[in-house]
Amino acid sequence: MSQAYQPPSAAAGSSRGPTVISTGDVVTQDRAVRYICGDCDAKVTLKSGESNVRCKDCGHRVLYKERTNR
Repeated sequence: MSQAYQPPSAAAGSSRGPTVISTGDVVTQDRAVRYICGDCDAKVTLKSGESNVRCKDCGHRVLYKERTNR
């Protein structure tokens, strides 16, 4: 006997904290994303919700997302 699909409750998606992804026994939080500075080409790592979007070396505010290997 199979169980019917049950959508998640509205209370589960209403939290504003970090997104927690559960894969079996391992629980991980949001990963940091790597960016490249548009001025000095330095690699900058930013986490989700970080308010200061600037290059840590030169202070430039234009950051480009690094391409994935996929």
